[in-house]
Amino acid sequence: MATTETHFLGVDVGGTHLKIGLVNKSGEILDFDKEETHPFREHPNGFGEAFTEGLGKYFRKYPQVEKVGIGLPGLISKDRTTPLEIPAIPALNQFKLKESLEAKYPDKEFFLENDAAAAAIGEFYFGKDDPSDNFLFITMGTGIGSAYVIDGEVFKGSRGNALEMGHMLSKGNARLETLIGRQGILDILARMIDAFPEKAGRLKGATLGSHLLVDTAREGNEVSLMVFEEVGEILGQSIVSTIRILDVTEVYFGGGISAGLEFMMPALERTIRQYLTQYYNKDLKLKKATLENNAGTLGAAALCFMGSGL
Repeated sequence: MATTETHFLGVDVGGTHLKIGLVNKSGEILDFDKEETHPFREHPNGFGEAFTEGLGKYFRKYPQVEKVGIGLPGLISKDRTTPLEIPAIPALNQFKLKESLEAKYPDKEFFLENDAAAAAIGEFYFGKDDPSDNFLFITMGTGIGSAYVIDGEVFKGSRGNALEMGHMLSKGNARLETLIGRQGILDILARMIDAFPEKAGRLKGATLGSHLLVDTAREGNEVSLMVFEEVGEILGQSIVSTIRILDVTEVYFGGGISAGLEFMMPALERTIRQYLTQYYNKDLKLKKATLENNAGTLGAAALCFMGSGL
């Protein structure tokens, strides 16, 4: 692919798949690949070495790429070189990933970041809603991820892994992620179906999933709407605490479950505004993130922009 345009590689590392996108400076995905992580897990030399080796085919495919951003689903070192705790891929824990990549590909630059923080940076650079330099970003999917962008950079905390909202203690001293991660939301849905079978409609006897929940909410299903109301209240309580600590005025919501944001927003906003004073409420903006399914890939690519002047 001969070109004079600057291109970046964004690699979104998930538990089951890698998403790899060729991205330009405008945030357009010019080419996209998705592959399973299973072969990397089964590799005799371990996931880290297999991942390092596996990127080679993309460098052969896109020889013009000089900078590569990688989003990782967990805790990484403050210097952004080493995965520390990656629950979905424990074989990466303590693996010197950046060192491995730089040794194998000395002509490339690599930028590592937590995946939620990467998505936030993607929204900052490529978002259609022109976010300010300071905002809280929350992803709702299998788990709950979050990041705080302050003055256009990710707030890392003293050791590099600040803003893990998913692990805040919430209702009944359970972690927020346990309560309203994907499985937590489906548990609420199952409980609501049992409690209100006469209102469940086509949810009764169905295989429960987040897509079904959103679809039935759009149809006006009372049980689905009650689920989103409970989710909105629980999330809203945690956001109140976070806003009080950070004094942030913009909150963006991304991730697959944010497809149902419109249904949780009434309870979410009511809860937040009920417990905040006028000082916080008068400037508060709650918005859906704009990159949707491309957030991980574009976010990883956007890491190449950090501190580069691009």
